[in-house]
Amino acid sequence: MNNVAQHLTSEDKEPRLGRALDRLRSLLVESEVVLAVAVQRRLFALSHRRELVAATSGRFIAMRRGLFGDFHPVDVRWQDVKDARLDVGVFGADLTIVALDSPDLAVAGQARQLKISGLRKQEAEKVYRICQSNEQAWRERRRLRELEELRAKSGGIQLNDQQAGAGSAQALDPAIRLQQAKEMFDKGLLKDSEYEAIKARIISSL
Repeated sequence: MNNVAQHLTSEDKEPRLGRALDRLRSLLVESEVVLAVAVQRRLFALSHRRELVAATSGRFIAMRRGLFGDFHPVDVRWQDVKDARLDVGVFGADLTIVALDSPDLAVAGQARQLKISGLRKQEAEKVYRICQSNEQAWRERRRLRELEELRAKSGGIQLNDQQAGAGSAQALDPAIRLQQAKEMFDKGLLKDSEYEAIKARIISSL
């Protein structure tokens, strides 16, 4: 059972927030767990309509309260998170999530931004750490995905001693292979050590 309220302080457990937490619980799918919740401070709430955010095992959720007491949830899957930023001020913390509106593991594309202002600092920091962890993990997966796709298109530059794409004379041309490696490095698809290792192998094969 997902005890969402356990992530909040006693002063936050009020009727209006209780309804928001009930709405949040209703959004959870089977086996999805809430890892952290952050509530907007009253000072920043527009017409006392406070917002809250949650980091679950599968996504980021922002709950916005409407004019008539209804709630408008907005969620972002972890695989779509491109960037997460936290700005901590004197009275509260602003959390910004930039998400890709693209297919899974896409590196580029249109992006949307969610910004929630005035969150309680300690709660916001917990949510932010989870966002950062998932952002970094999925960024690496997207990098490896594009690296694999680029290798396939280029005839197969490999980090090991085997050479793929042997059926293509162009793929075996050292100058072309060096150029492809440089393009991949410039795009950030190869780390410094990977790029240097590829260059060394290509040059040693001359």
